[in-house]
Amino acid sequence: MSTAYESRLEVGYDVPARAPFSTVLKRGQELTIIDLGGNQAVDFLCYDANDTAKRYSAAATIAAQRNIFLTTGSVLRTQEGAPLLTVVADTCGRHDTLGGACSKESNSLRYGQHTRYQHACVENFLIEGAKWGLGKRDLVSNVNWYMNVPVEADGTLGIVDGISAPGLEVRLRAETDVLVLVSNCPQINNPCNGFDPTPVRLVVTSPGGGE
Repeated sequence: MSTAYESRLEVGYDVPARAPFSTVLKRGQELTIIDLGGNQAVDFLCYDANDTAKRYSAAATIAAQRNIFLTTGSVLRTQEGAPLLTVVADTCGRHDTLGGACSKESNSLRYGQHTRYQHACVENFLIEGAKWGLGKRDLVSNVNWYMNVPVEADGTLGIVDGISAPGLEVRLRAETDVLVLVSNCPQINNPCNGFDPTPVRLVVTSPGGGE
């Protein structure tokens, strides 16, 4: 279970290694994702909280910014191009839009059948999505905060050691009311978590002390 703390302006959540999390951000609120241990991928989906058929689109986001990586100034957009979240601060410098979420199926294909029963990000998304009436058909290509997925010269993708470090953070501002789903990635078969998943901290900040 995630643990929470609260002050007048902030509500914070410590999300354990491998765990899911979800919340609704009101327009103008900011979400800070802090990599406590370093080299921990945080898989992320977001939806218009008032109409979840409008959800993050990797294709629209990449096309609008003409860059496959996310950092300060990037805007996460719906398939219609409407803004959901803006990256307003980033001390890591680059985040992935292409690597996708690990699943039992992809684990078994990439790493062998013995990994099929390992917990994965897709299961985390399904657990949290169910709380909001979402199911498997509502899962789309996701953001991987802090995950290092370079594109090689031949066009292939690599999953390599992260470029993050303990205490680095990315901060997002909600441009409308936004439902966010988080999987603190449980992957242990590639370097995206340094083969050792660790906790992360999420902090929701309200402007002017209100909601």
